[in-house]
Amino acid sequence: MSTNVSKDVSKERPVTDKRDEGDRDESQRRQKEMIGDHFQKLARAKEEGKKVVYTFVPGNLTELLGALDLLPVLPEINALQSGMRGRSGKYIAEAEKAGHSEDVCTYVKCDLGMIKSGNIGPTGQKLPPPDLLLLSYTGCFTFLKWFELLREEYQCPVVMLHVPYQPDGEITDEMRAYVVDQLKNEVIPALEKLAGKKLDLDELSRRMQLSAKAEEDLVWVWESARHKPSPIDGYFGGVYYTGPIFSSFRGTDDAVDYYKLLRGEIEQRIARGEGPTTPDGPMGKEKYRLVVEGPPNWTNFFDFWRMFSREGAVVVASSYTRVGGLYDLGFRHDPQKPIESLADYCLGCYTNLGLPSRLGLLEKYVREYQADGFLINSVKSCNSFSVGQLLMLRELEKRTGVPGGFIESDLVDPRYFGKANIENRVQSYLQMLEARMNRRAS
Repeated sequence: MSTNVSKDVSKERPVTDKRDEGDRDESQRRQKEMIGDHFQKLARAKEEGKKVVYTFVPGNLTELLGALDLLPVLPEINALQSGMRGRSGKYIAEAEKAGHSEDVCTYVKCDLGMIKSGNIGPTGQKLPPPDLLLLSYTGCFTFLKWFELLREEYQCPVVMLHVPYQPDGEITDEMRAYVVDQLKNEVIPALEKLAGKKLDLDELSRRMQLSAKAEEDLVWVWESARHKPSPIDGYFGGVYYTGPIFSSFRGTDDAVDYYKLLRGEIEQRIARGEGPTTPDGPMGKEKYRLVVEGPPNWTNFFDFWRMFSREGAVVVASSYTRVGGLYDLGFRHDPQKPIESLADYCLGCYTNLGLPSRLGLLEKYVREYQADGFLINSVKSCNSFSVGQLLMLRELEKRTGVPGGFIESDLVDPRYFGKANIENRVQSYLQMLEARMNRRAS
């Protein structure tokens, strides 16, 4: 590690989760080990002759990459990790200095700034450049421009999987055939060329079977929030629960073992009548049950979480934790139809749904998880999530009779997290909920 990198790491924002390693669940320690091992593999990739593919979380083809012994890198994950470690502000400034607009997605600017600053990953090790950019387009136009910029930076090939948008909330046979054709005739041949070998369909099917097992346990974890008190937080805690399956581990034994371990821990919490863990340890009495729409803020993640946990507010379901797959609507990777299953997965990602479908999903969560309210975190630089959210707020209030709240922040730009302002809004909203709940109880 160079002197500059060491200096950068030493100035990271201190972790504000007060629990030490001894207080953490075994699943949390296991996930940390898994992620660390993956970044170690990436650090050794070039010297060991491994090929690296950059791709995105929604619509990622992790099983396919794994079956061809290719290592994935997910730029969104690197950006949010940089935000949590206090690095993103500097990276964004570097990107804006290079001419990128203030209104550009801050994940993009953070990633570009990170590249210009040495491309140091979350574990402090240099990330390898991509051998190929795999663009699975699932509803976010920014992905296209992002990979154009990375192609210019790295001078490497790009393979695009174009995924049709779901205007009516339905995957048709024509949509599926369109994606399957691209997978068979464009994506897989390009990946085979990079890997230097043909795809083993039996190996792909084996990984699909592992994915389905992990997905089954993840859905159980999500739906455990129907209990009162909820044993999990489905937004702040939920981003940890989805980490392995949304990133590099779907289709692996590690993912199956992790979700089996996580499920066992939550079963024990339910048996003891416990709520979720928080940055301050176990949460006290559950007072408010919320559904949240939109990504969290990463630069002040634990402060943001505490605004809810210290008030007894638990998020029982969220749209953001479905951004990498809507498994609770019934989808599972199918080892009997591996290519078609990859297509259905990409087509069904949350970012590929229109506003009516997103509204329907949020309404389902409010009703089925018996939420007292719902909150929208409108992220300044993320048009994929933020467009139409005020309309969604009003319509969801009409459909459910449950009051909504609205706050504004950003993904990884610290300039757009006004702690006092957001905390005041959250507290005012929760006070309104409490008054409403008291009136109904009297």
